[in-house]
Amino acid sequence: MKGRAPGEGGVRVAIFGGTHGNELSGVFLVKHWQENGAEIQRTGMEVKPFLTNPRAVKKCTRYIDCDLNRVFDSDNLGRPVVEDIPYEVRRAQEINHIFGPKGSDDAYDLIFDLHNTTSNMGGTLILENSRDDFTIQMLHYIKNALAPEGCPVLLIEHPSLKYATTRSVAKHPVGVEVGPQPQGVVRADILDKMRKIVKHGLDFVQLFNEGKEFPPCTIEVFKIMEKVDYPRNKNDEVIAIIHPKLQDQDWQPLNNGDPLFLTLDGEVIAYKENSTVYPTFINEAAYYEKKQAFVKTVKIKLTAKHIRSLALDQSTS
Repeated sequence: MKGRAPGEGGVRVAIFGGTHGNELSGVFLVKHWQENGAEIQRTGMEVKPFLTNPRAVKKCTRYIDCDLNRVFDSDNLGRPVVEDIPYEVRRAQEINHIFGPKGSDDAYDLIFDLHNTTSNMGGTLILENSRDDFTIQMLHYIKNALAPEGCPVLLIEHPSLKYATTRSVAKHPVGVEVGPQPQGVVRADILDKMRKIVKHGLDFVQLFNEGKEFPPCTIEVFKIMEKVDYPRNKNDEVIAIIHPKLQDQDWQPLNNGDPLFLTLDGEVIAYKENSTVYPTFINEAAYYEKKQAFVKTVKIKLTAKHIRSLALDQSTS
């Protein structure tokens, strides 16, 4: 972990909830931890639970003016604050001021950003940088701690798909995406899964901070390749829905000839490519407006170098 050695103010960690105001597991956990934070405190660390989009949380809606989780790019973070600036852009600048500045040595070391999905993704970890040894080591630790329960890792690094996420303010951003859970609903099982992921992540940072060595490790990740839209007519209206055989099959292999969509006339639209892919975010409610029926991923392996806290500059490359 670059920049700050143990004993020099400690590692600074934030836990974000409510980036989308209707994804309630993170909202409930962050509000709970703001009142009673004993569960998330660790020796030698500053852990700050933070509600990122309070106006959207109050209305139980994804966002007020625009998606907070897509505006942490240099253009939006540098926009002049005028009266008609979108609420989420102004909020992004405030978050960048508190936890950043993004890309600087002063930025928080680690941010867990807590999300829910309506898709059947289980407890998913989202990685932004395939060369971030520290974060890959942490994900490896979390996956092992949760075994035999699966914990897929989604790598969203892509030359043309830019996310500009809320958590990208930190040196080491981690998305925690747990489902299936409807928007505006809290399920105890989903909340518990999210809570365990955060616990194991914090445990890892504490072990690292105390000088524990982590040997080189390899994890399997699902690398995002392409977003796939629903079939549409000339008026841009959706004309086919996710096929029952694809529904809820997140992370399962999709092969040539497998059904993707079903029109209301009963026509099946199949996957027509020779390569096997692994779809996820299947039929995500929030992605209808983004023209996204699912994302295609491929399985790859990532290896992280050995890390220990006394060799700070080895932790990222």
